[in-house]
Amino acid sequence: MPVIRTPKVETGADDIGTFHAELLSDTGDLTQFGAFIETITPGSASSRPHWHAREDEMIHVLSGAPTLIEGGTKTPLAEGDTATFKAGIAVGHCLRNDSTADARYLVIGTRSGDDTVTYTDTGETVTIKDGTKTYRNAQGFIVKTAPYHGA
Repeated sequence: MPVIRTPKVETGADDIGTFHAELLSDTGDLTQFGAFIETITPGSASSRPHWHAREDEMIHVLSGAPTLIEGGTKTPLAEGDTATFKAGIAVGHCLRNDSTADARYLVIGTRSGDDTVTYTDTGETVTIKDGTKTYRNAQGFIVKTAPYHGA
C-alpha cells in the first residue's frame, strides 16, 4: 500500500476560473473511485452546474467558504461541511468561491466506465463509454471525443 506524500497535480484556468487539484486516487493508481483535493481561487467555480446519470459524488470542505449551487438554491458552506450528490438526480450542482480567500475541499466520486454528465445551464452532455468521452452540444451533435482515463 503506497503512502502518497507528493500527489500528481493538475492545474487549469478557463472562463469559470482557476483551480489546483491534488490527484490522490490517480497517484495511487486506484480505478474504482476517484478522490482529489481541489482548490478554487476567489471568483472561480468548480465546474459548470452538472449532474451524473451513474456516478455518485461528494465533497468535504477543508478550508475556505465556497457556495454550493444546486438547482436554484445557493448554500454557503464552511470548513467541515459535506455535500453529497446521488447518481441519477437531475439537479445541476457545482461550487463557487464568492469569498476573498481560496476554497479547498476533498472530492470523492464513483468511477463509472458508463456515465452521462449533463450540464444543466447549456444542455451539453459528456458520455463516457468503452474508454471514450464523447462531448455533445445541446442539439446532440458530437463536437469532440477524447480517451477516458478514469478521472
